[in-house]
Amino acid sequence: MGEKRLDFFLGSLSPCGFRSYFAGALPPLESGTAVLLKGGPGCGKSTLLKRAAQALERRGETVHRIHCAADPDSLDGVLCPGRGLAILDATPPHALEPRLPAAFEQVLCLDAALDPDVLRPARTHLAQLAAQHALLTERATRYIAAAGSLALDTLRTAACCTDTAKAARFAGALARRYLPLRERPAQEAVRLLSAVTPAGITVYADTVSALASAVVVLDDAYGAAGQALMAALRREGLARGHDCITCPDPLVPDRIAHLLFPSSSVAFVTASPLCSLQFSGQRTIHASRFTNPDGLRLRRTRLRFNQKAARELLEQAGALLSEAAAVHHRIEAVYTAALDVSVLERLTGSLLATL
Repeated sequence: MGEKRLDFFLGSLSPCGFRSYFAGALPPLESGTAVLLKGGPGCGKSTLLKRAAQALERRGETVHRIHCAADPDSLDGVLCPGRGLAILDATPPHALEPRLPAAFEQVLCLDAALDPDVLRPARTHLAQLAAQHALLTERATRYIAAAGSLALDTLRTAACCTDTAKAARFAGALARRYLPLRERPAQEAVRLLSAVTPAGITVYADTVSALASAVVVLDDAYGAAGQALMAALRREGLARGHDCITCPDPLVPDRIAHLLFPSSSVAFVTASPLCSLQFSGQRTIHASRFTNPDGLRLRRTRLRFNQKAARELLEQAGALLSEAAAVHHRIEAVYTAALDVSVLERLTGSLLATL
């Protein structure tokens, strides 16, 4: 089997709509290989991606499995950094188009396995389901936007009582302890360790355990200390020659929630009331060491309201996303009924043979 099983997201609904990091996950243009999968729902993209991941893992490759935030049981991509390989679902909402067709990207269209004669009579039904799915997703996005607005207000409120300069200095001390100076250029990848899903905020904590033997958890209820500390840690880590996986916060995308340094086997993660994290042997840093308790006490009512309301909004968003997922499964069922499995097997086999 492969060296590690690593799970991430590359897109999630955010306060500003769907936030995609797919384009940034493509390998280097000069030396990498990209496969862009095209095709409607239920045509086998996720199944193909799972088989590709298994094939690469059997060869001992480290694979990043990219999950669909709308349905985490499905895959939206497979990345193999050691091979400079990316196989990605390139359909909306994370559409990708080739820049150098055949020279860099290979486009594999799975619609060729669908029988249009089966689908044409169902077009009215499919249009109705698609409209219902879009409406549910739009409603969920509004709840997420409201929750994100409250999370941002909490961060800004707490910032008034946070010594961000002290947090940044402490980040420097952490970097010197855990990230020794290396004379080499560092590379950065952006992944989502957590996303808003039908179950609320889903976080792949096992990925942290797989990549890091040393885990430093910042227990930060309000986000202001973490914003300063993580930003400084990222700068320090990259400057000291350590490859980094930067993980944005799905509710406040401009804020870094987690930093993973695989080559150094260390991770810095943020735990909060909305994203609880616990690891064996972790070192815990409490954000309270950087905050003014009297100032926070004066703002306690506002902060508590924000947290409670944000949690309830995310619960409602999750319920709507669950309804949307059920509708999407109905759409997939229609397409699956029109699927020629033999054609799909041929297309899948041809791709797997090139890996």
